[in-house]
Amino acid sequence: MSISFGIVFIEMTEKKRKYEMRKRAERHRQTRRRIVEATVELHRTRGPAHTTISEIAQRAGVNRLTVYNHFPDTTDLLRACSRHWTERHPPPDPTPWTQIRDPQERLRTALAELYDFYARTEPMRANVLRDAETMPELAALLEGTVVPYLGTVRDLLAEGWEVRGKGRRRLLATLKLAIDFHTWRSLERGSGLSRDEAVELMLDAVGAYVRSEGRI
Repeated sequence: MSISFGIVFIEMTEKKRKYEMRKRAERHRQTRRRIVEATVELHRTRGPAHTTISEIAQRAGVNRLTVYNHFPDTTDLLRACSRHWTERHPPPDPTPWTQIRDPQERLRTALAELYDFYARTEPMRANVLRDAETMPELAALLEGTVVPYLGTVRDLLAEGWEVRGKGRRRLLATLKLAIDFHTWRSLERGSGLSRDEAVELMLDAVGAYVRSEGRI
C-alpha cells in the first residue's frame, strides 16, 4: 500500500507541477500580448518616438519592470509590434496582379488596392514613417520589411512596359513615386482628390512618361 500510495502521490505532484507550469506560461503569454497591444495602440495614436515605457506599462496594467522583463531591447518590442500589426492589417498581396497581362490595368488595380490600404492604416503608417527619421532601430525595421515589399511591387508593376536602358531606370523611379504612401497622402489628403482621381492621375503620369520614350 505504501508503495502504491507513493506512486500515486508522485504522479499527482507531477501533474500539479505541469498544470502550474502551463498556467505560468499562459499568464506570461497574456502579459506579453497586453504589452504589445498597448504599445501598438500608443504607436498608432502618438507614434513610436513619443511612446514611453511608463505609458505602455500603465495601458497594459503592469509595472515598468515587467515591460523590461518581456522586452529588454527596444528592437524586440518594435518587431513584436510590427508582427502584431501586420497580422491584423496585412498589405495587399501582389500575387493576383501577376495574372493581369496589361501593364496599365495591372498598375490601376495595384494602385487602387495600395491606396485603400494606406487609407485604412494612415495614422499608424504616418507616425512610423515620421519617427523612423529619428529612430535608427525603427528605420532598420522598415528597411527589412516595408522597403523589400515595395521593391517587389515596383518591379512587378514595371513588367510589360516596353522601356529599356535609362528609360527603365526612370520608369522604376516613376513607379516608386506612384506607390509611395506620401504620394497617396498628398493626392487625397493634401489635394482633396477622390480615390479614382488619385489612381488615374498616377496612371496618366506613368503612361505619359512611357509615351515620351516613344514606346508603350
